[in-house]
Amino acid sequence: MTDRQANKASNSLKPRRPLMAISACTLAMASSVVAAQTSGMKSSMTPDMGKLTATAGVIQVEGAGGGGLVPWATITGYGTRDSYGANVHYTYAGTQDYTLASYGVAVGIADRVELSVAKQRFTGSRAPLDNLRIDQDIYGIKVRLAGDIVYDQDTWMPQIAAGMMVKRNNGIGGLGAVNNVKMLGAKDDSGIDYYLAATKLFLGQSLLLNATVRATKANQMGILGFGGDKGDRYQAMLEGSAVYLLNRKWVVGAEYRMKPRNLAADNEKDYYDAFVAWFPSKNLSLTLAYVSLGDITVYNSRRQEGVYLSVQAGF
Repeated sequence: MTDRQANKASNSLKPRRPLMAISACTLAMASSVVAAQTSGMKSSMTPDMGKLTATAGVIQVEGAGGGGLVPWATITGYGTRDSYGANVHYTYAGTQDYTLASYGVAVGIADRVELSVAKQRFTGSRAPLDNLRIDQDIYGIKVRLAGDIVYDQDTWMPQIAAGMMVKRNNGIGGLGAVNNVKMLGAKDDSGIDYYLAATKLFLGQSLLLNATVRATKANQMGILGFGGDKGDRYQAMLEGSAVYLLNRKWVVGAEYRMKPRNLAADNEKDYYDAFVAWFPSKNLSLTLAYVSLGDITVYNSRRQEGVYLSVQAGF
């Protein structure tokens, strides 16, 4: 579907049945979906850029397609079910005492499967953690299970997707003998987040709503490890986004994300943000936000608030 057809979407498009309903719990099952979808693609394999501008979302801080903090059910890139899309991104979040940088690549296949790779670097700027450095690698997969955010305009059916994020913490630098998150009380330095997202676009009202449920043991997204001295079990965390489309190039929104509290050394708080995103074309997007990450470690015990900036380029 092209931008020129957007005004007809709410009246003329009829709901279509999901192509399939599968689980995203294993890479093997997702690979079978990729094979089934790509077999029907155009022989030229040329990206068609067929989605409406902004409906692919942006890349969130862990590398998945969605908002800034929350993964959505949308598949990254502007390729339709007969094509594919991909992008690269760089994200910076700076607060009073810390900086988080994230960069990576994400690919959307047949508007059905999303694969992503991201790297995070977390650094401190205030004593006693002014030399702190923590790196984390994240590998993600998402599979659309049902619905379509554009075509299902005359039903309440949202687009639904399941995903997982495999995270590996690469240790601590700048704290002398403390070189692993386990030394701060974490039970593990690697873990997996599982999530189920539902996204609904109301074209007539220029409104997008998303709700995500995440099963996780991650402390500060995994930057401080997984599990801890206060808890070491999966917990269901609620996440949500509300976005208003000002026009085809500008959107504003807000997000909220619950967090577990597993570490005595980290009085973790929920995240939230308010953002504006600009889509000058389908090849580029810029997101600017105010973000609150709550308390991060007991050593700099104050609410961490600051700016979030993300740049994404792709097709």
